Amino acid sequence: MCDVVIIGAGASGIVSSIFSKKKNNRVIVLERNDKCLKKLLMTGNGRCNYMNESYSTKNYHSEDIDIVDKIISSDNIEMMKNFFEELGVIPKIKNGYYYPYSNQALTIKNMLEEKALSLGVEIRYNSLVTDVCKEDDKFVILCNDERITCDKLVIATGSRAYPKTGSDGIGYKFLSNFDIDMVEVVPALVQLNSDFKYLKEWDGVRSDVRLELFEDDKYIDFEEGEIQLTNYGISGICTFNLSHYVTRGIKNHKYTISINFVPFIETLITPWMDNYAKNNSDKCIYKLLEGFLNTKLIDIILKVSNIDGNDYYKDLDNNTKLVLCKNLRGLKINITGTKSFDSSQICSGGVKLTEIDPNTFELKKVKNLYVTGELLDINGNCGGYNLTTCWISGMLSGKSIGEDYD
Repeated sequence: MCDVVIIGAGASGIVSSIFSKKKNNRVIVLERNDKCLKKLLMTGNGRCNYMNESYSTKNYHSEDIDIVDKIISSDNIEMMKNFFEELGVIPKIKNGYYYPYSNQALTIKNMLEEKALSLGVEIRYNSLVTDVCKEDDKFVILCNDERITCDKLVIATGSRAYPKTGSDGIGYKFLSNFDIDMVEVVPALVQLNSDFKYLKEWDGVRSDVRLELFEDDKYIDFEEGEIQLTNYGISGICTFNLSHYVTRGIKNHKYTISINFVPFIETLITPWMDNYAKNNSDKCIYKLLEGFLNTKLIDIILKVSNIDGNDYYKDLDNNTKLVLCKNLRGLKINITGTKSFDSSQICSGGVKLTEIDPNTFELKKVKNLYVTGELLDINGNCGGYNLTTCWISGMLSGKSIGEDYD
């Protein structure tokens, strides 16, 4: 018989408990909240984008990206897909994103919880762990003034993102007791702040754009999709996917974002605008731009281009036309930072992947101690990639524990 304790009943913790429960193993999950999988219920706007149709390391960030390749392997992806199929989840696939067909994160939550309980996993709610240490071959967990011992321990507490769900970063404190090499933890998949002059004017606008990120005026990366323009800067999925670079480098670099408000124009914009204006010669420049721009954006584009909206495009000099086209296709705003952990969906940084065995998620330095999910230095873009890391790390850690006592 093996006593297994898992700290955290999030995505990786619950899955680890399911795979750990073999024969006579006693598996206890300690959860500080009054229910499990609290953060999961918030994903995908409550619909739970639980995985993706395609995988590549280009969707992930880590100081050890070569190890990510071993974790997000075809075999592990297949194991994950089989697990959800056996669980009974019917997927709805939209643009490669997997959602439960019910469109409810509650479906995934209930199925995982019920599976764990049916196997005999003991989930203890309202269990606040305050410290962890190792004495001889046993781990000692201090929880609600109780001293719990176990043979194998999984730390699955989550990162510092969304602290209102209980993820306050205490797992990092536990791991500091074991001299584990860490990468600085910063917010990721988070909104970007700006000092752009017209933030209040564009607040509330949603627009389909192409974003290009520049670091010290050097092009870094791009994303396409809908953004939300806010009174502090920009938000939205494509913003989140670029935020990793900013959170990592803002202390030492200057960042700017170029916003292309007309990504549908696939040719050179100046001749396109010349032709568009020619076909709408009866319209002043304001009415011309109304054909494809939000009215709040029209006001801003005209202001930064120093153009009177009552003027006609044909009457503008060539230099003014160029300025207008440049701002339509690449309005540049300074990025001054990001929102905090309170607003971030996940974190970047954590336990260095060189510290773990990628086949089991056991720490190389501490036998029988496993680290899973968001505590690891692996963060992905939006699209189910981060939950995939949680599922795989939970499966492999639990599988390793279960097979030891199978």
